[in-house]
Amino acid sequence: MITDLTGYNEAVLQEPKFLSAEQFLLTTLIVKLAVMAVLATMLARYQRFRRILIFERRGWPDRLVFSLAIGLPLMAGVGARLLLNYNAADLTLEGAFLAGLIAGPYAGALVGLGVALPALAAGEFIALPFAVGCGFAGGGLREACPKEAIWRFTPFVFLDLHKHVWQMLRKFEPNWQLILMLAPVALELLRQALGTRFGAHRLFFLGSPSPWMTVLVLLSTVLAVATPIRIWNSARIEHRLQEQETLLLAAKIEALKSQINPHFLFNTLTSISALIRSEPDTARAVIMKLSGLLRRLLRSQEHFVPLREELDAIDEYLDIEVVRFGPKLKVQKAISPDTLGTVVPSMILQPLVENAIKHGLSRKVGVGCLTLRSWHEPGRVLIEVQDDGMGFVLDRLQEPMASGIGLANVRERLRVIYGATYQLTMTSEPGRGTVARIEIPEMTTVERISA
Repeated sequence: MITDLTGYNEAVLQEPKFLSAEQFLLTTLIVKLAVMAVLATMLARYQRFRRILIFERRGWPDRLVFSLAIGLPLMAGVGARLLLNYNAADLTLEGAFLAGLIAGPYAGALVGLGVALPALAAGEFIALPFAVGCGFAGGGLREACPKEAIWRFTPFVFLDLHKHVWQMLRKFEPNWQLILMLAPVALELLRQALGTRFGAHRLFFLGSPSPWMTVLVLLSTVLAVATPIRIWNSARIEHRLQEQETLLLAAKIEALKSQINPHFLFNTLTSISALIRSEPDTARAVIMKLSGLLRRLLRSQEHFVPLREELDAIDEYLDIEVVRFGPKLKVQKAISPDTLGTVVPSMILQPLVENAIKHGLSRKVGVGCLTLRSWHEPGRVLIEVQDDGMGFVLDRLQEPMASGIGLANVRERLRVIYGATYQLTMTSEPGRGTVARIEIPEMTTVERISA
């Protein structure tokens, strides 16, 4: 006898499958951890929130910002649980305890109060004292334990559980990792007991159908507290590394800038010493110009200045050179007005001008001309220092770059500040002069880094 099983197979294929109570609870716990991790990651992206995490002593404005940043999403989660029956979004215990642990008891109580209000409106009268109590519990634990112990609390604390127990027994002193783990466990057990005694309509809790599922509920509570701490601690470390990198960059720029000033001063004093006997009046005039320029340099502590100010400093330096060389040195400018507001590293042009005079014009017989140009291209600004001096052959063109610290310093400063987005090129023809060109990204504002 041949039986047609087509209908039976279709019935089997179309038969709906439902999750068991244990599977549903396990899914809820996994989603709950994911919700907390996503919330912690989103908050860590905001600079104000990261700065709050950096400092252990926080004023009331920072505590209030922290409480609102955590409390408002958690309130929405409780609302989702009440309106949509989405149990995984309710993080009342974990959120209040975490806020107290990070920002203190009052911030924890404030978060607990906020997340309990929607539940209280739905008739869950035990939610308010329980949530506020969780906030105070986290804050009290924060006051008792070392602050760095809190930031060392990770979701992997269970892997080293035996080590923490052995350390506590061997040293007869509290092990804060164990205490931080047991505190949310105790609060979860208290919630389970209160919920069982008074009913889920008075205090929400995730009831478990078996003892091993109860263990998973306790485990998820600990992980929901430890995971944000781990994420935020990584953000704290990243923020500190960025600050240290900024300070290191500022120190390196300052060191390179400080290297230019003695170099320029040494060369100028050498020139003055050569003028003292033969041309004392000229030497006296150079010293007066030099004193004015040094006063300007001492007053300025900025690493970046508008091109307008940089050109003013170059004018003061050229005044010194004009006194030295007299009518043999002529200066021309072709500065585009739309480049005057561009921000450039301070004292970046002086070595180029000095190099043009020392290696180009000083060897020339007769009048020499120094030309400064600047112009704007899309997204970039170009600055040229040109002389009509003796020039260099191609094989010796890099000698000025390698023979002293001036141009090498300029190249290094540009590399440190702009990375691969700058260009410093030199072109020369024997008997016709040399051109040094700087090409940098256009910037009209910059974060001031004081020395």
